[in-house]
Amino acid sequence: MERADLVFAIANWLALGGWLALALAPLKRNALVLAARIAAASVAAIYVLLLARGLAMGGGLPEGAGFDTLDGVIALLSRREAMLGAWIHFLAFDLFVGSWMAADAPKAGVPHWLLLPLLGLTLMAGPAGLVLYLLLAAAFRRRGRD
Repeated sequence: MERADLVFAIANWLALGGWLALALAPLKRNALVLAARIAAASVAAIYVLLLARGLAMGGGLPEGAGFDTLDGVIALLSRREAMLGAWIHFLAFDLFVGSWMAADAPKAGVPHWLLLPLLGLTLMAGPAGLVLYLLLAAAFRRRGRD
């Protein structure tokens, strides 16, 4: 197995463990949210190591790479190592957002059975899950005040 494939597998398994902890959060919410956050931080640490390694190794950017155009971003992510970093970036941030949602849900009055599909959506399409959670939590908070 190539090193990049191993890093990919490790990051995926760490993130999956964090998502499993969030799914089981009602059993022991504080400890399981903390476990998910530790998993997210571990995945983020892998990202930092990849970023530092990439900067140290140099090699320059692909021609046309940059953040100012869509084509520039496509060029930026055209290398396998860059795509691995981008994927790990998604894993870390989506898991952290999910952990925040699981910690916030009891305060908002959102039952865990309603949170579960939103955690799944956050895993698969991060911002969509977050937006729907924010709307649902706002509705539950408003209902609790009325």
